[in-house]
Amino acid sequence: MILKFVVFIHILAATIWTGGHLILTLTFLPKALLKNDFDIIESFESKYEKIGIPALLTLLISGVYMAIQYAEEGFLSFDFSNHFNKHIYLKLILLLCTVILAVHARFFLIPKRALKPLALHIISVTIISILFVLIGFSARSGSLL
Repeated sequence: MILKFVVFIHILAATIWTGGHLILTLTFLPKALLKNDFDIIESFESKYEKIGIPALLTLLISGVYMAIQYAEEGFLSFDFSNHFNKHIYLKLILLLCTVILAVHARFFLIPKRALKPLALHIISVTIISILFVLIGFSARSGSLL
């Protein structure tokens, strides 16, 4: 019962994280690029972070809990032949990519207000978030990957 609740919370947090990035990428980013206005992105981010960061932390905590529950012989065994382990490793790679992009944006692009390079980061994180959802779906649906 606890695992089902954690899966539900994980899915809810994923909708917030992925949905927020889709809204940013498909509505706010084009306006910002068209007007060359960094403030549009900054305004969205200041509001979205209040729900986006807690959603990301929820995804991380619930994801680790589910990895421990689903992985056979522990997910640190690096056994790619196991269905759930393979999906867990793919998600860990995506998480690493997300962290690298976030750190780079926070410390190098945002202070410089570099809109075009930041746009590439935003699009990349949005694609990564969609891949997170796809991999999660694949793990639970019997495998697309």
